[in-house]
Amino acid sequence: MSSTVVDHADLPPLRLGGRPRRLVPMVVAYEPIPEAVSLHGGSSFRFLMEPVTAVAVVFDKGWVLVDGGFDPARIRDRATRTASFDYENYTPIVPPGDPLVDQIAEAGLDLADLAAALLTHSHFDHTGAARLLAPDQPLLLQRREWQHVNETTDARGNFLFRADLDRDGLTLGLLDGDTPLAAGLTAIDTSGHTPGHQSFAVELPERTVVLAIEFTDRPA
Repeated sequence: MSSTVVDHADLPPLRLGGRPRRLVPMVVAYEPIPEAVSLHGGSSFRFLMEPVTAVAVVFDKGWVLVDGGFDPARIRDRATRTASFDYENYTPIVPPGDPLVDQIAEAGLDLADLAAALLTHSHFDHTGAARLLAPDQPLLLQRREWQHVNETTDARGNFLFRADLDRDGLTLGLLDGDTPLAAGLTAIDTSGHTPGHQSFAVELPERTVVLAIEFTDRPA
C-alpha cells in the first residue's frame, strides 16, 4: 500500500467556508545552516540557527496548513536520526513535545477541522505534517514536485524522505501551475528552489500575503 495520488481537479472542494481571516505562524524546529547558504557573500565558517516554519491559514470555517517541519519521531530516535541526517555539521533541533501539534492546539485550532495541508516543496524539513493527515485531508503539491520525488535516485543527496509522502492513508493532490484552491487562497508556481516549488497567495481582510517559503528566483 502507498499514498493515493489524484489530480487536484478530481478532489472534492476543500472543506472551507468563507475567506481567510488570519495567519498563525509557527516555528517548529531549528537548523544550523552555513551563513553562505542563506546570505550572498556569507561565510562558510559561520553558522546560522535558522527556523523551520509552518503556517496555519484560518478561514471563517476550517483551516489549511502550509508545510509542517520534521516528523519529531525521526529526530528523537537516535538510530533513525543518524540514518536520516548524517550530514557533516548538520543536526536539526526540535523543541520538546510535538511543536507543530502543540502550537496548533495553542492557536485554538482543531485537527479535525483541517481541510488540507499545502506543501511548498518536498525537502525533509517541510514534509513532516503528512503524518497528521486523514485520507479526506489531502496534501497538495505541484505535479512536477511529485515527479521530482519519484525520479530522484539520490533521495538523501536531495534532502528527501519519500516515506513522509508515500504512506498508507495519505491522499496527494497534484496541481499544475497556478491554481485557485479556495476563495482568497491561490497556489502560485515558483519553481526554482526545487522543480515544483510553489508559494501561496492569501487574501486577508486587510492585505494580501504571499507565503513564499524558501523561494529561489529563477534565472531570466
